[in-house]
This record gives sequence, C-alpha cells and structure tokens, in this order.
Amino acid sequence: MSYEAVADGDLAAVVTFLEMRQAPDLEVPDSPLTLRRVEQPSAGAYRTLFRRVGARWLWFSRLVMDDEALMRIIADPGVELFMVTDSSGAEVGLLELDFREVGACELAFVGLAPELAGQGHGRWLLAEAIRRAWRDGIERVHVHTCSLDHPAALGAYCRAGFTPYRRAIERFRDPRLLGILPSDCAPQVPLLGTETVSESPPPAS
Repeated sequence: MSYEAVADGDLAAVVTFLEMRQAPDLEVPDSPLTLRRVEQPSAGAYRTLFRRVGARWLWFSRLVMDDEALMRIIADPGVELFMVTDSSGAEVGLLELDFREVGACELAFVGLAPELAGQGHGRWLLAEAIRRAWRDGIERVHVHTCSLDHPAALGAYCRAGFTPYRRAIERFRDPRLLGILPSDCAPQVPLLGTETVSESPPPAS
C-alpha cells in the first residue's frame, strides 16, 4: 500500500459508478414531501437550490457554468427537472433526470437540504427517482457518487438495486478556495491551502 500526496488546495475523491439494467420491485414510501416538475427553469433559481442542497457536499460543477451553458442542459427537452417541496411549499430538494442518451437515464442530481437528513426522506426521493427513470424505451438507469458526497449515498444506491461497475479518482481545486462556495461549508472536509480569486467567478444567482 502506498500514499500519493494531494497538494494543499486540491481535493481528491473516489467516484463510484453504478447502474441497473432492469426496473426493481421497489416500493415508494409515503412522504410529506412532493415533487414539482419545472417546465421553464431559470439559471438563477436553479443555482440557488443547487447550492442549498449540495454545498455541504461540495457540489460545484453547475456553479462554474455561465448561464448559456447551464441552460443548454437544464432546458434541454431530454432533461427533466423537479423541485422537492415541503408542506409549506418551500423548495427543499432537487431531482434531475437526464434522458439525452438513447435508451438510458442518468440520475444526474438527487438531493435534499441538509436539515432533512436522517428522516427517511432520502429513501422516498430515490425511490421516486427510480420510478420516474424507468419508462418505455429505457434499458439502463445509471448514477455516480463520490467519497465527498453524503456518507449514506453509496449504500442507499446499492440497497435500491444499483450495481457498482467502475471506480475512478477525481482531482480538482477546492471550490471553497476559489470563492465558488463559502469557506465554512462542508466542515467535514478539512480546508487546506490559501484562498485565491477564481479566474472565472461563479455567475450571480
């Protein structure tokens, strides 16, 4: 066994890719939360919710896109975007299904606001995601997660019927040091290095 150094200011994560080739016999549990389809998404509203759901886990890929690049994805007819809402109508989660690959659906983003963790809502959301992903013409549903994501994510995908098929190492500059995410988010990941100014600042929300 050997160690490979990671420079201060960089992060490395183990990414696990998972798939299912047939729809599982999966029951969708009851939940007080609901899914609302977003037919005409806006870049600003999307980024606001993306930050709320993913900042704790250092999600930043969509935050570094300009409006045009982001809208090419989330407004594509092959992408279905849903907001999770609570009983008051507040937006507390995100589901994004990507059908752009013929015969396949990717669970691109599945997540809830951190304050909802540990209450069973994640099991409901994942079951809903899988139910909505499987439809006529779909032969494969896939997803990936990494070691910086919620620690229960990988196990939840496996229990839901996904099979891991590949791993990879992902390296990137810590988005907190680039000003893309606040320096105090993701306290479970030590912040090492010196803050710099991003050459491409994240678009305003």
